[in-house]
Amino acid sequence: MNNSVSNTARLLGAGLRALLVLTLVTGVLYPLVVTGIAQGLFNDKANGSEIKADGRVVGSSLIGQAYNLPLKKGQETPAPDLKWFQGRPQNGLGTNSVNTQYKLILSGATNRSGDNEELIQWVKDAKAAVVKDNSTGTYRVKPSQVPADAVTSSGSGLDPNISPQYADLQVHRVAEKNGLSTAEVHKLVDEHTEGRTLGFMGEPRVNVLELNIALKELAAKS
Repeated sequence: MNNSVSNTARLLGAGLRALLVLTLVTGVLYPLVVTGIAQGLFNDKANGSEIKADGRVVGSSLIGQAYNLPLKKGQETPAPDLKWFQGRPQNGLGTNSVNTQYKLILSGATNRSGDNEELIQWVKDAKAAVVKDNSTGTYRVKPSQVPADAVTSSGSGLDPNISPQYADLQVHRVAEKNGLSTAEVHKLVDEHTEGRTLGFMGEPRVNVLELNIALKELAAKS
């Protein structure tokens, strides 16, 4: 009996020591080491890839934002604020119907096939709006100029980037709305166009938030 109690006590003691060691290693030391490495080598990414303007955080380079006018009475969706460069459509975003105390935006795709009638109509409507919104008194957008990312949402609905083609398409409208020359705005787009990652992954892209921050600064100087 005494041997049995002694063995049980030793097993419990060993188990407790193993629990404490594993808790210390996996619950304290490992997270601290990983966090330290992340903060030391990838500080920007570890903290959310924040973008700052006017001395404060205004967003993340990984998450797209909407540039819309305030919602008017009777409107279901706000109209775009056309003095800013616009991002991709956000048809994939859902609405929070569970905890309505908070105005949450849910990320996601449309989950509609390429031949879905509703999706086809969305694309047609978006294309017509892009042509109309970006045509000015001196510049007319042709439907053939509208790139795919101007009329389709990304898989998340929160893509922060647009193609250089879509950015260029908006130059005349943005220049007119902000009292700038098209040459100035074209230069701005060129300066904010990123190439393929490592030269071969992905596609050239323009971060809309970073571009609009630079646009605001340029317009303020004019």
